[in-house]
Amino acid sequence: MAEVLEAEVAIIGSGMGGGTLARALGEKGIETVVLERGTRLPREADNWNPERVFVDHAYRNSEAWEDASTGQPFPPGVHYWVGGNTKVYGASLARFRERDFEAFEHPEGQSSAWPFRYADLEPYYAIAERWYGVHGTPGEDPTEPWRSSGYPYPALPHEPYVEELVGRLRAAGSRPYSMAMAVDLREGGRCIRCATCDGFPCRVEAKGDAEMCGINPALETGHVRLETSTRVKRLRTDAGGSRVIAADAERDGAPLEIRAKTFVISAGAVNSAALLLRSSNDEHPNGLGNSSGLVGRRYMVHNCTFMIAIDPWRRNRTSFQKTAGINDWYLDSDLGRPLGNVQLLGKLQAPMVRAARPYIPTPLLAAATRRSVDWYLESEDLADSENRVTLTTRGEIRIHWRPTNTGAHRGLIAHMRDLLKRIGFPVVLHETMGIATNSHMCGTVAAGDDPRNSVLDGYCRSHDVENLFVVDASHFPSSAAVNPALTIAAQAIRVAHEGDLLR
Repeated sequence: MAEVLEAEVAIIGSGMGGGTLARALGEKGIETVVLERGTRLPREADNWNPERVFVDHAYRNSEAWEDASTGQPFPPGVHYWVGGNTKVYGASLARFRERDFEAFEHPEGQSSAWPFRYADLEPYYAIAERWYGVHGTPGEDPTEPWRSSGYPYPALPHEPYVEELVGRLRAAGSRPYSMAMAVDLREGGRCIRCATCDGFPCRVEAKGDAEMCGINPALETGHVRLETSTRVKRLRTDAGGSRVIAADAERDGAPLEIRAKTFVISAGAVNSAALLLRSSNDEHPNGLGNSSGLVGRRYMVHNCTFMIAIDPWRRNRTSFQKTAGINDWYLDSDLGRPLGNVQLLGKLQAPMVRAARPYIPTPLLAAATRRSVDWYLESEDLADSENRVTLTTRGEIRIHWRPTNTGAHRGLIAHMRDLLKRIGFPVVLHETMGIATNSHMCGTVAAGDDPRNSVLDGYCRSHDVENLFVVDASHFPSSAAVNPALTIAAQAIRVAHEGDLLR
């Protein structure tokens, strides 16, 4: 017989959505249980070993997903740990622009309006920035939205190579800005500005991730419990299908039943949709809460390109490189459409590149990365109902995806390559990512005002099931073109404060 756990609120997943929501609910005194299929990621020497992290994929513990276009499995960039993908994210916590919440026509399709606006989220952006210890400088980014308060901490200072690079960019007419970063570099903080941050677990616990800034403070309230090694298989409803009454799970292989007044899925855009699809029943034959037919549809990931600019005659000795970004082409460009965001990556090392280019000799990769400056380009991926998450006959995850808005992304690549060559980099290389990179997945359980063309309302509550919420990037109606983590966190806090979870 299955063991039974009870709480007022059960949260499935401990990433940016679930971890932040748990902290907000704990501070409100609401008895909450967080169900995480993984465990706590170990602090160990391998955390800082690029061979282990990027070549051996020591911390990537997801099952394989199927590419629907080929029928072949692929390893997704998904991490099942307490804190979710934030354990290895780059800690860039930018706000969406005001226009990102509004409908906008692109040459290749529409960016959909959200059921709330930037002004509704702004107070919660400020709370999320405080909780995650964000560093930044207001006023540098020409596209940034208005703020009711400054950043909690000043921007991370650029190291000498990056400082000189920023000067060259400005001299060329660009407007680089200091990135909003969540690392603990305050006075007395843990951060040591190492070269193993972006893409790595943080061995000294200095990264503002959902474990450190969400789950751990939540547990300290005394109102939140964390159950690890616990995988939820399906949700069960009452006879009428209007309320979830229990979640069926396994903990360390043993059956477990969770009962709660309110259930929140925060498993990430793919796994949240998959859980709803697996939870079909007589009242919800096409998946739980899926009267619109949109559960799993409108899957979006950013169009992403890695760009490496090499000056063969100059060594880049930067350790913590990820301190500057460029939004010159975010809203408009001479191509007549928004193109996207550009930001520095954490400093590349030879093993990190060898994971993608194993046939290039390591000494050559080392010579190149010692002389490179490394960039990440991201453009909005537009919602398309044929881009979707489905399940195989065995219940495994299948991804249907073809990139959208690719013309804008090609324009961003061309503009950035031209800028880098103009400021003195004779060699500029780039690679656009495919289905396995799946950066910033979102949109599979979209929020909206009309139940006919959305799955959730503006507070992430199911239109169909009154005590069911989905609080992660699944609810995004559009993907915008900056990192989504802060928007996920801000919406989680807004849901806790305004969403009436226990009605």
